Amino acid sequence: MKNNPIYLNGINAISARRSRSSKSAFRLFIGISVVFFVFSLVLNIGYTKAENKISQAGTVRLDTATFASGCFWCGEAKFSALRGVLKVTSGYTGGRTPHPSYEQVCSGTTGHAEAFNIIYDTSVITYDELLEAFFISHDPTQLNRQGNDVGTQYRSAIFVHNQAQAQKANYYIHQLTEQKIYQQKIVTEVTPFRIFYNAENYHQNYYKNNPGQGYCRYVIQPELEKFKQIFKEKLKK
Repeated sequence: MKNNPIYLNGINAISARRSRSSKSAFRLFIGISVVFFVFSLVLNIGYTKAENKISQAGTVRLDTATFASGCFWCGEAKFSALRGVLKVTSGYTGGRTPHPSYEQVCSGTTGHAEAFNIIYDTSVITYDELLEAFFISHDPTQLNRQGNDVGTQYRSAIFVHNQAQAQKANYYIHQLTEQKIYQQKIVTEVTPFRIFYNAENYHQNYYKNNPGQGYCRYVIQPELEKFKQIFKEKLKK
């Protein structure tokens, strides 16, 4: 793996950037470097795109991924921009309370995380690529928070739908940890998916419907612009 040129480019670039950049620029560069690193993982473990392609041309094969990465408004906005992602639904999962309300989840007493369900076409985008976007889209080293959003409801988590997803998620975390891509420990949970409760209607497509709202303008928009810069080759037209 260490002789892989993509791997070397990513790791060497990270090392060089650590010594000379500001914190904000470094975090963006970390994201770009992780893109190359994760691609090297995909190549080396044999999870090629071909394995996820469908055999019959013109047929759509759907699958589901479920992530939590802080505020679901932000996660929904980012993943909705990716080509091959057909639908992103904001909601709650991972907790005990059935059919929770937003207010209940915000109290931190339900055990649920703000999460989002992704329906995607595996002939266009793979689960590996979604994992790649997941780790770049937020800080997986922050425990029970993202930025100023604090609480267990804002934890970093991957809710896996099958054994294959679990193996890939755990492998990525292991490799990112082994190669010290992040300065702090990755705290992302890998948890079996049980049930997903859709959030209230006003939460769906929140950024798209409320671009002028304060949180959207000053928190989501800058993060979304960084995300689109990194994934510019994978965005919807």
